[in-house]
Amino acid sequence: MTSAPARNRVTPRGDIVGVAGRGAWMGNRGRLHEGSGTRDIVRNHQSKAWLTCVLEFRGRRVRQWEPNRYTPLYFLDEAVAFAAGHRPCAECRRDDYNAYRQLWRETRGGPAPYAKDMDNQLHRERDNRGGHSLPWHTLPDGVFVSTDDGPAVVVGDHLAVWDEKTYAYRHRLPRLTAGTASVLTPPSTVAVLRAGYPVQIDVSAG
Repeated sequence: MTSAPARNRVTPRGDIVGVAGRGAWMGNRGRLHEGSGTRDIVRNHQSKAWLTCVLEFRGRRVRQWEPNRYTPLYFLDEAVAFAAGHRPCAECRRDDYNAYRQLWRETRGGPAPYAKDMDNQLHRERDNRGGHSLPWHTLPDGVFVSTDDGPAVVVGDHLAVWDEKTYAYRHRLPRLTAGTASVLTPPSTVAVLRAGYPVQIDVSAG
């Protein structure tokens, strides 16, 4: 008998669900499970540092569900991770972290931020899970918006609707050019994407 998928996949709204498929990235929010061998998630986060990591780094393999260890989470692509409120890890993704940090500084002015400064700001923005409004024409590729069909990512002239069951993008919608969108991606990350961060989007988005 096949066991149910582990509850360690992340949605664009930041929820943690149990679906098949692993995706392009791993990450963490601290230890979200308790005990040894249990697959029960008992909290949404333990830390304000919500990271996006590579699946493997220097031969290290993180064992899942170990007691007193962080809970590895998985994301379909970087656009999903950003929408959920994560940022690049400064250790295993140093170049991406530096690019994100530099563009954060450029969009805000002032000195380059410390990781904790970005984490604190993203944590405040994650509290607004209902989304924030921005004009459609200002949205760069990789930003997630709410639609009647569910969360969808901006890709060129269309939107790709994310499907939790298939853990992929299932179909396209036309991108509007007038009015405002309800945006899921935190404002600070939207600004980083608009400034030119090369976000990774799954090929199923078209």
